[in-house]
Amino acid sequence: MSVWSAILLAALICLALKAIGYLVPARVLEAPRPARISDLLTVALLAALVAVQSLGDGQAIVVDARVPALLVAGGLLWLRQSFLVVVFAAAFVAAMLRLFGLAA
Repeated sequence: MSVWSAILLAALICLALKAIGYLVPARVLEAPRPARISDLLTVALLAALVAVQSLGDGQAIVVDARVPALLVAGGLLWLRQSFLVVVFAAAFVAAMLRLFGLAA
């Protein structure tokens, strides 16, 4: 199977899943349990993406300037700072750590 065949197959599967989603009755999706599960699933997937992008480098786990920057961002979000403040502060921390050679 060529790469393009696999991409086309994946696209068709995604399209089919989306089409099937429209067939699910609204009362099923608006019930408390499925709504709570979808909310938690979204948070879990986002947390996993952040962890992989922050700590992963191929098959290895790497602790570099991204980890302290992520901790600063998490702290500022916990303090309910605006998104722009969070992004700029995290970028500043990572840049300063790299500039002074404290992190890769």
